[in-house]
Amino acid sequence: MSGCCGPVAAELETAEPVFAVPDGGLESQPVVVIGAGPVGLAAAAHLAERGLDFLVLEAGRQAGASVARWGQVRVFSPWKYNIDAAARRLLAASGWIAPDSDWLPTGAELIEDYLAPLAKLFGDKVRLGAQVTAISRLGYDRVRTLGREQAPFLIRLSDGEELHARAIIDASGTYATPNVLGASGLPAHGESQVASLIDHALPDVLGADRERYEGSHTLVVGAGHSAATTLLALTELADTPITWAIRAGGASRSYGGGDADALPARGALGTRLRAHVESGRITLLTGFFTHRVQRTADGVKVVSRDPSGHEQAVTVDRIVSATGYRPDHAIAAELRLDLDPILGSTRQLAPLIDPNQHSCGTVPAHGVDELAHPEPGYYAVGVKSYGRAPTFLMATGYEQVRSVAAALADDWEAAHDVQLDLPETGVCSSALAEAQEQRAGLATGISGGLLSTPLPTALPLVTAGDGGCC
Repeated sequence: MSGCCGPVAAELETAEPVFAVPDGGLESQPVVVIGAGPVGLAAAAHLAERGLDFLVLEAGRQAGASVARWGQVRVFSPWKYNIDAAARRLLAASGWIAPDSDWLPTGAELIEDYLAPLAKLFGDKVRLGAQVTAISRLGYDRVRTLGREQAPFLIRLSDGEELHARAIIDASGTYATPNVLGASGLPAHGESQVASLIDHALPDVLGADRERYEGSHTLVVGAGHSAATTLLALTELADTPITWAIRAGGASRSYGGGDADALPARGALGTRLRAHVESGRITLLTGFFTHRVQRTADGVKVVSRDPSGHEQAVTVDRIVSATGYRPDHAIAAELRLDLDPILGSTRQLAPLIDPNQHSCGTVPAHGVDELAHPEPGYYAVGVKSYGRAPTFLMATGYEQVRSVAAALADDWEAAHDVQLDLPETGVCSSALAEAQEQRAGLATGISGGLLSTPLPTALPLVTAGDGGCC
């Protein structure tokens, strides 16, 4: 019996295209870049140098909108590591004066002295307040195959406007999709009920958010640089009790390389953090797996339940959840993506960035080949390309977009010539940290606790919209 099985192959595949071919063909359409953070604007710079038409869509009201949310934080890497090569060339040609290469900029300085001038250089090629809600192929859902690669991409914006593109470089980051507070990847019981008392990584403790924290007992959950940055800021507030909770059995991973770190500011962060823990200014709770949160007459009770069933609890006034970020691929649901089932990166990239095997300093150079999906012309780049791996560096993102832009210009020799010269990053070495903890008899055997928070993007923290190591 037939007729109840839906369309047959002949109905799905037609010899004629199901869309109107644009004048000039697919190549006449622009490359659309999603996100005007450091990596998105670097992509625009490389496209501009190669004479490729492009359009940058930024959901925020300014270039580097996600960076602005941690504008008070000073990154660990000096300017010389934070500026893309193509962007530097374009800016220099316009009369831009580069900042001191050895200066450590704040997020606000990163925008004012680099991202904003770069976006201004591109003029109306950068559209602000343009939030992408969905991407597909014009006339094709995910199932239809024949002629698909000749169809323009269809980009739908939140206001209903639809745009077409020959290719898409998705540098939208992960800052808008933080991980949950609860352990095991699940929200803690009651987490949504106390959401008003939970802030995500890098609140402005000494500035705009000071009143919320001064005099309040704050629990910071997370083992990465975002947590460390917040903890150190809290120590500057008088009469403010601080508790720090990590899943690992010790804090060696968070203390990092100290004087051995190639980036001195990052090494100093760990050294200062250790000193505050040893002095008692910060109370450290190890083996802490957040399981339940609930309001009480005394504040918020946070209960940990470790894998053995052992419970411990602390009652605080506020919580900072610095537990990392994860990608949201929902806008590309109608595209053919080949995602690693564990990390959410491409399958080819996953073994190169796996935090169980790599630190941010040991990730090898990679480009268009590792970023390609079965959907021709779609590339997720920057921290979003890493999925849930906390091993991203802005420098790796810059090399990604250089390679992708070269491929889109049909310069495959340059696209495949991927290179990356990184400083030694001992603080990012999970193997070193685990070895130290094992020698001290502190290892829990659960490596995920050592990697619960992405280390900052340019460096302290998260993002280029992003999260990453350095």
